[in-house]
Amino acid sequence: MNRLKLINDHILSGEKNMAMPATLLSPLTTHVLNIAKGVPGANMTISLYRLDPVSSVWNEITTGLTNDDGRCLGLITKDTFIAGVYKMRFETEKYWNALGEISFYPFVEVVFTVNDPSQKYHVPLLLSRFSYSTYRGS
Repeated sequence: MNRLKLINDHILSGEKNMAMPATLLSPLTTHVLNIAKGVPGANMTISLYRLDPVSSVWNEITTGLTNDDGRCLGLITKDTFIAGVYKMRFETEKYWNALGEISFYPFVEVVFTVNDPSQKYHVPLLLSRFSYSTYRGS
């Protein structure tokens, strides 16, 4: 079963006290907020890539969909989270089109460096149709 589907099914099931396997907890999280409407950015496709330091090629790790709270859980496991350069690609045009609106940015790519994979990395995206902002959260 797809790891992201398993995690999202767990969250959507409403079983808040059900223990999740430790291998499913991601050291990398994101949260999309639609600041134009003041709501979470639900149902946005996000892809995670890691840059190969030798070939300089982006290798896709996974693709997921934000949940109703604008979060995309389970992007990567602790075992596969290594130091390196990563990229999160947010499919913003498809998101805005689904809301019946247009967007200046067809997608947003956030590139960041992981120096210490034992730390937690949170990369939120604050989004409107004509602007975006991101930062390293906690």
